[in-house]
Amino acid sequence: MLTLPPLSLYIHVPWCVKKCPYCDFNSHRLNGDIPEDAYISALLHDFQNELSQVQGRAIHSIFIGGGTPSLLSGKAYQRLFDGLQKHVSFTDDIEITMEANPGTYEHDRFQSYIDAGVNRISLGVQSFQDEKLQKLGRIHSAAEAYQAIKSIIESGFTNINIDLMHGLPNQSLDDALHDLQRAIELKPAHISWYQLTIEPNTVFYSKTPVLPPDDTLWDIQEAGQKLLASAGFEQYEISAYSQADKRSRHNLNYWQFGDYMGIGAGAHGKLTDLSTGQIIRNWKTRMPADYLAASDEQQAFETGRRILAVDELPIEFMMNVLRLNHGVEQGLYRARTGENLDSITASLALAQQKGLLEPLEQGRLQPTPTGRLFLNDLLELFT
Repeated sequence: MLTLPPLSLYIHVPWCVKKCPYCDFNSHRLNGDIPEDAYISALLHDFQNELSQVQGRAIHSIFIGGGTPSLLSGKAYQRLFDGLQKHVSFTDDIEITMEANPGTYEHDRFQSYIDAGVNRISLGVQSFQDEKLQKLGRIHSAAEAYQAIKSIIESGFTNINIDLMHGLPNQSLDDALHDLQRAIELKPAHISWYQLTIEPNTVFYSKTPVLPPDDTLWDIQEAGQKLLASAGFEQYEISAYSQADKRSRHNLNYWQFGDYMGIGAGAHGKLTDLSTGQIIRNWKTRMPADYLAASDEQQAFETGRRILAVDELPIEFMMNVLRLNHGVEQGLYRARTGENLDSITASLALAQQKGLLEPLEQGRLQPTPTGRLFLNDLLELFT
C-alpha cells in the first residue's frame, strides 16, 4: 500500500562568483549585487504555490544548494525560514544544510547562519592542492579552504561535511590520498568523496583535460576507502562517508525514495499524491531573471511536471536505494511505490543470479560488493 514518505525541502540559489568548468548544475555567474530580498520573496511565493503537496507533514530536512548559497546573508535565511514556518511546521530535530564555498565565506556570516537555524554546513573544498584547484577553475586556494573550516568551527558548527573530488586532471594516487588525509585531519562529521565526471554542456566536455587512467582510478578508490574506514568514516552510500550518527538525513531521504519539495530557479521535486496514487516529478524555471519575473507577475514557477508511469517505478526506486551500501528493507518498495515486489520477481532473480544483489531471504534490497562496483549493470536489470 502506498504511504506518505517523510518530507524534505530543497532550496536552490542559482548564483556563483564564477562558473566552474566541470559544473553542470543550474548556476549562473553573478553580475553585480545579488537580488537577495526579491529572491527570498520569490522563494516564499514558490513555496506557497506548493502547499497542497505538504499533505499534513512536517519538514524534517532542508538542503540549500546551488550555485553558492553562502552568497546570501544570515538575515535573508532567517526571513526565509520564518516565512516557511507560517505555512508548515519543522520537526524538532530538523537538519538544515547549507552549501558554502571557501572563496566566498565571511567569518561573521557563519554565526548569522547558525542564528537563522542552519545547523549543518557542506563546504565545497574539492582539493587541498592549489594546482588542482586552479585546474578545476575554483576561486579559492588551499589556505582559504583551511581558514574557512576554522571559521566554521569557531562559529559553533559541529556538523560539517567536506566535499572532495578525486580523479582530477593529472591526479596521482598520492595526490588523492593527500587530499583525503588533509580532510580527515580537520575532523569533519562527514566527507563526500566523489569522482570527477565529464558532463555535457560543460567547458570540460568541449575541452576535456587529461584525466587519470582507469587503473589509477581503481587504485584511488580502493586506497581511499581503506583510509577513510581506518579513520572511522563509514561508507553508507557510493560517495558518502560519515562518522557515527552523522549521516546526511536529507540525502538519505532522497536515496530512500522519500518526498521532497523543490523551490528556487531550476529546483526539482518528487512528491507522492495519495489521493490519486501517483508519484510526480516537477521542476521550476531555470533562469534567475525568469524566476524573479514569475514572482513579480504572480505567475507559476513550475515549467515541467511528469507523473511516473507504473513501469518506471522499479528503476526510479532502485536507482536511489541501491546506492546505499546496506540497501533498504524489502517492504519499502511497496510503501514508496504502491506496487508489490512480486511484480519485479524476474529482475530480482536475475540480479541475484549475477551476484549483484544479496539474497532476498535476508529481508533487504541490498547490493553485493560486486553490485556496488557495477551499479549501472545492476540497475539495467530494472529498466
